[in-house]
Formats: sequence, C-alpha cells, structure tokens
Amino acid sequence: MTLLPAVKNALAKVADGLKLLADANALRPPTEVKKPGPPRPKTMPRKLLALALLLTLPAGARAAGFSIIGTDAGAWPQILSSVGHWPSPAANATIYVGRPGAPASPNWTAKLAHGSVLILEGESTLAASFGFRPAKDTFSLASLVDVHNPALPIVLEHAVELHRYEIPAGAEVFAKDRWTGAPLVAGFRSGAGAVLWVAANPGKNGYERFPYILQALNDLGLEPAFQSERLWAFFDSSYRTRVDLDYFAARWRKSGISALQVASWHFYEPDAERDAYLKQLIEACHRQAITVYAWVELPHVSEKFWTDHPEWREKTAVLQDAHLDWRKLMNLSNPDCARAVSAGLESMIRRFDWDGVNLAELYFESLEGASNPARFTPMNDNIRAEFRAQAGWDPMEIYSTHKDAASLRAFLDFRADLAFKMQGDWMAQVEKYRSFRPDLDVVLTHVDDRFDTGMKDAIGADASRVLPMLNKHDFTFLIEDPATVWNLGPQRYPEIAKRYEPITPKAEHLAIDINVVDRYQDVYPTKQQTGTELFELVHLAAEAFPRVALYFENSILRPDLPLLPSAAAVVRRVERTGNKTIIDAPYGVGIPWHGLALVDGKPWAARSDSTLWLPAGTHSVESGAKAQVVRLLDFNGILESADEEREHGLTLTYKSGGRAIARFDRQVKLLSVDGEAAEIRTADNPEGQVLMLPRGEHTVTVECR
Repeated sequence: MTLLPAVKNALAKVADGLKLLADANALRPPTEVKKPGPPRPKTMPRKLLALALLLTLPAGARAAGFSIIGTDAGAWPQILSSVGHWPSPAANATIYVGRPGAPASPNWTAKLAHGSVLILEGESTLAASFGFRPAKDTFSLASLVDVHNPALPIVLEHAVELHRYEIPAGAEVFAKDRWTGAPLVAGFRSGAGAVLWVAANPGKNGYERFPYILQALNDLGLEPAFQSERLWAFFDSSYRTRVDLDYFAARWRKSGISALQVASWHFYEPDAERDAYLKQLIEACHRQAITVYAWVELPHVSEKFWTDHPEWREKTAVLQDAHLDWRKLMNLSNPDCARAVSAGLESMIRRFDWDGVNLAELYFESLEGASNPARFTPMNDNIRAEFRAQAGWDPMEIYSTHKDAASLRAFLDFRADLAFKMQGDWMAQVEKYRSFRPDLDVVLTHVDDRFDTGMKDAIGADASRVLPMLNKHDFTFLIEDPATVWNLGPQRYPEIAKRYEPITPKAEHLAIDINVVDRYQDVYPTKQQTGTELFELVHLAAEAFPRVALYFENSILRPDLPLLPSAAAVVRRVERTGNKTIIDAPYGVGIPWHGLALVDGKPWAARSDSTLWLPAGTHSVESGAKAQVVRLLDFNGILESADEEREHGLTLTYKSGGRAIARFDRQVKLLSVDGEAAEIRTADNPEGQVLMLPRGEHTVTVECR
C-alpha cells in the first residue's frame, strides 16, 4: 500500500504528458502532422544522453528531463543540460520551455500541480495566461541587476529594445533593468511545480543576457538530478586568513570539491603561527574527505627566499630581477640555488600531512615571449654561459647582433629543452618523497600549447615532450587554460581534449584547469565566468576530461556554489525499466535518494541520508528492503563497489592516484587491505568515522562497532 501514492502520481504524470503531447502536436507545421511524438530540437546538447527519464522513484527523487514546445529550441538545451537536465519526449518531461508564440492550454494547471516546471520566454498566449503580458511602453535593455548577485555588473554587448511587462501579483522578480526597474526574470511556485518567465531570448549560448536563470529555477524548487564530487580547486590562504576552516571545508565538499591545491609558498619556511593554520586546514579538509596538495610554483619559492638570496634571482632580458606579476623567480639553473630549494621543499613536505604535490607552471616568462625583453626569461648568468658554450654567442644578442629569425629560433628551442629538463628533474625529486610519504600523489600543471600553439615559444612549454613521461612517472597532467583564450566559449574544452588525444599515452591521467577570474578581454555580460556560462564551462570540461580543477576557490561566486556539483556530473544514459532505473555515467555520479537501495540487484551501502553514489559504468538502481548496518557516507577516490559482506562489515573496491578518504556512519574497529590486516588511520569527524586509505587499486574490508 505504501507505493499507491507514487503509482498515482506516475499515472497522473503520464496522463498530463499525453495532454501536453496533443498541445505540442498542434504547433507542428502541416508536413509533420503524421509523425509520431513531439518534434525534437534542431540540435541536441549531448548526443550521448538518452531521451528516456525517470517517471518516479518511490524511495528517491524525480529526475528532470526537458522538452521544448515547438521546433526551435534556441539555447535552452545548452542552459538546462549544463546542470544535468536532459532532453525528453514531451509526454515524459518535467521541464517545459514555451518559447515566443507558445499557445495557452488549460492542461498546464494540472501539470504544475503534479510538479512540472514551465519556462516562458517573451510574449505568448501561454505567458499571458499566467499573467506575463507586454505593456505598450518600451525601454532599451543594456544593463541589469540580479538578486543573486546585486553588486555584480551585468552588461549586454548589444542593447535590446523590449516591452515592459506586467507580471502576476506574488511573482518573485529575480532580475530587472538597471535603469527603469522593469522586470526581466520572474517566477512563482504553483502546486508542486513552478513557472519561470524571462523577458527575452537568453542569447546564442544561453548566458549573454541573463546569467542566473538556473539559480532562479533552483530557487523555485527545481533541483538537478545528478551531482559529482570530483572537482579540484586551488586555494591561497592569503584570501582566507580569518575564517572558520571547518565551516569552509564542509562548504567546499558540499560544492563538489574533492581536493584542495594549497599555495605552499606561504609555508616554505617554518613559522609557528602559519604552520598551525595549515595543520588546522589539512585536518578540517580530511574530516570532510578532501585531500590537500602542496601547490608549488617554482621558480617562485617564497617571499623570504627572494629577500634572503638576491644573488640567485632570475634575470629578464633587460638584466633586471625577474619579479613578474606576483611571482618572484629564482635561478634554478644555479646549483647552489637548486640545492637550497630542494632541501627547503623536502622539509616542507615532511612538516605537513600532505596528500600530494602539484608542480605548477614550471617554465619561463612571459606570454609575450621574446617581443617583450622586460619580461623575457631566463637570462641569468648560468643560462647565458651554457647557451654560449653550445651556440658560440650570448643569447642577449637576439636583441642586437643576432636579430635574425634563425638565431631567435635557436634560443627558443634551447629554452624549451631547458624547461623540459627542469620539469623532469623536479618531477623525479618529488617522486622520491614517496619514500617517506608512500601515498603521495603528484600533479604537473602545464599551460596548454596545443590549442594556443604560441605558448611553446612564449614560455617554453611543450606538452608533446612532457606527456610521454607518463610511461615512466605516475602523475596527473593538469592542462592550464591560457589567459589568451579565456574569452572563448565552453566548446573550447572538447577541442582541447581532441588535440591532446594523439600525444597522450594515458588519457585517464589528463585533467583541465578552468580559470574563474576577471578576464582582460572584452566579454559580456560579466567579466568573470558565473552562472550559466560557468556551468557550461564546467560541464563540457567534465565531459571531455576525467578531472576538472578550478582556479581558484575564492573566486567562485557564492550563487554558483550550490549548482557546481551538478555542472560537474556527466551522465550518458538514463532509462526506466520496470521498478529499476538504469544510469550510465563515465566517472561515477550521485543521485538524490532517501531510504534503502539495491544497485545491480544487491544491497548498496554507498549512500548518505540524501544521496546515493554510483560507480562509473552502467548500473541499475531500485528500492531495497534490507537495511545496511554500515553505510559509506562519502568517498573521494574512484569507487568501484561497496557491498555489505557481514552484519557489521563492508567491502569496497577503489582506485586513487593518491591517498583516499572514506567516511562511514560509525567507527571502524577492524581494517584489511587486499586481504591483509592493516593499521587504522582516522581523522576525527563528529558525523562518523573518517578512514585514510592507501593510494592505488585496492579491496578494503572494514568491520564497524
């Protein structure tokens, strides 16, 4: 009897869908009248997403397929799919988009009552039936204010002439014209559903005019169906000096972050106050199943190192100390300098409980290359002497007696060779730290030089030489999006992935870094990526790469945090078969869930009170009847299975490039790794037991109290 309400809702949803199907058919041109089903959008946002959806989950949550009323989808597929909604037949959808001219229908009241969400764009009889009607007066929209970030300047590239609209009483206004106050985005809840109206086309890519449409939908109760916890984020403590680290660690994890890359140059030299801060940060992150990496920015070492050793400072081509932007570069070609840096770096790694090391931007300045001698490096005495011995002339002469292209090419190639050697040497050194930290992960952050091919000559970066190192070294190659392309759209990430595919021996070790910062180019409507633009960036990057990193934690705007996990989730197929839901996800995914569950027909323990976590691949999910005694609440590695083995035991298999962290709902009293008894290493957590597990591929069995 407990399933009767769910069954009734499902039947009502089907009946409502059939009514809407008739409405959608009425919009077709005559040549399409005899075709079965509603018209499909002209373009699909994700060709691998299936058109099936979940109608109802007795113990879970309704997922959100969308359907466009009419034949022109506009940018709505890009907008909605950026947080995991998928295209669906009209009879099965949860979200419906009525574009300009959509007809009114009495069936919508019932659909909204049963939980449908209706999006209205501009003028239509359908919009008017809900109280959104154009007035006679018009205004020129050039800038707007959104309640989700009122202080953020939102400026359109091209002003658009719009009618002022009357909106229904009680509707919440989410965005308005900056100068006239005319409503631009508004909505209200209706029954179990909601209505959202936007005054105009959102733009070609979906974010040119109203960046916070998805936040408005979320405010109205539409929550995405999927989420991911595999994001990385860069962190600089100078922006978080007086904060509650436990609060922020919990917020980061809730936002889908599994690893924090911490600016380690602030902690290079021992300091009691700073050391205590970093230890507290690492402990807070571990309690939330977040691993912590030492983000190293060689040739920058630290402020104190720069001050104490002027004799080892790098030089530019005008023979000035290389203090470029925020980095103060040291001459690592000097043997004494290299030995001192090596000793200091090892000491720092030993002092703190790091989970990994990220060697970032280990090459030269500048983005303008040799054309700007005031920023061009390296021109220290060691490098000049080495090149002079090889070529017979001083590299400084590229600005005097050797201005020809061949001479410049000779030094640029020498410079790229030097960068490659430097990367290999420091990579090997960091890997030696595994002698005292065996679970240490290693990352090499390297600027992209495949999409922007000028990067090799500009800074000495050559990915085609570094990537074969994956055959000998165990590390993640994190591709940094160069500043020269920050103004380009989200589609650049699939293209970047294509260009790395032929030169990558192990594609699973690739990652991409998205720089969420104010861009120097003219961009609209916001200087920084936010709202739909950010979600499209993250979603397409997550589809193209196994790992996505964000630069940086502090730059992600508050309105974007709740939807980040959904933007990072990638699902290829959703299908309902009887009582089961089939979900195919390439990297693992979380779904809203309450209650007991079976995955692939077996009791499944990887679930919190609100989310069920699935491994990568195709899996079936259905309600369960047997309660698990032990639950895996959270896990930051790549989970492959989580099966209950005995009354108080749980076996899970996983793989992880570095140390993995598992959070259980109770204390662990016995642990075995690959069949062998192992020491239990934990981090205190008031909500459960946090267990530190070794890097690699392992089968772990725990017995809990």
